Amino acid sequence: MISAIAVQSEHLYHVTFTDSWQDRLREIQAERKILIITSREVINHTGLKTEGLNLCLVPDGELAKDFATLKSVWDFLETHGVERGDLIVAIGGGSITDFAGFIAATWLRGVEWIAFPTTLAGMVDASVGGKTGINGTSGKNLIGSFHSPKEVIIDLALVSTLSDRDFCAGLAEVIKCGFIADPEILRILQESDLETLRSDRGAEALAELTWRSVAVKAKIVSEDFRESGSRAFLNYGHTLGHAIEHHSKYQLRHGEAVAIGLHFAAHLGVKHLGLDRESYQLHRDLLNKYRLPLKFEGSVFESLLSVMRLDKKYQDGIIRFVLLREIGKPQIFADLTEDDLASAYQEVMS
Repeated sequence: MISAIAVQSEHLYHVTFTDSWQDRLREIQAERKILIITSREVINHTGLKTEGLNLCLVPDGELAKDFATLKSVWDFLETHGVERGDLIVAIGGGSITDFAGFIAATWLRGVEWIAFPTTLAGMVDASVGGKTGINGTSGKNLIGSFHSPKEVIIDLALVSTLSDRDFCAGLAEVIKCGFIADPEILRILQESDLETLRSDRGAEALAELTWRSVAVKAKIVSEDFRESGSRAFLNYGHTLGHAIEHHSKYQLRHGEAVAIGLHFAAHLGVKHLGLDRESYQLHRDLLNKYRLPLKFEGSVFESLLSVMRLDKKYQDGIIRFVLLREIGKPQIFADLTEDDLASAYQEVMS
């Protein structure tokens, strides 16, 4: 049975849940000319049947999101005569959907695109919301555009192709959605475990977690597409997380870096907004339960700070953090000095 969640951005589109993603891909191919942006790794892991498909292969993960790859794909599109009425299809994790969306935004001043996310992180976060982009030399997603897809198509069977590490990294974004907007997500995660969620016994719970997480993002994006207000709440854990991800040279998964950022933000919430200790401990418990890191190198804060100064929430010499007053009640907090952050970082990482 196919079901969908609506997202109102610069146009209305749907996140569609299906149990036959390759059948849906062939239906789309029969309707119009498509160019698929994916990676060799994605093809191998998902069993994508490539016969008759027009493929443009890019590196997997964050390696795709650089200027050299961008130029090579622009050249590919020019060589293959991709026109404004054609369709770009992204098949892959969040990095590939970010990248392919940016290609679609910039080619011929904007062509339509569709996302088939193949990772849990891509399903619940990266492919939904219309943020596209590549990484700059100094930080993650510094070059980009708002360019929403025509549709996002999710087949949860693809989650079974993920390693435990990649599955857990995706759960970091699910956990984030629970803390900022939907405590029912946290309850389901508390009552389940990794082994169950990765088995047939946990299929219903995983489907509900994915649906609820997409619904959280869809609602917030629909209210504030260009991030002038509440959409910033989706960055809970991401200000420090992006800096850590960049510092690790993307050896850490996005979700692993965000998990450390969630732990740090929860600590700041306790110190500065009165978040209760039970909610802080719930952050620790869930991140530990699903094999996500809590700490990073204690000696690198100055390097992380230089990256955070490039964050979009850095204004007038202040790094603005998304913090929780209580579960489900996030807010932007702008009263932290860099000394405050340095002190809190050492408290958390020691």
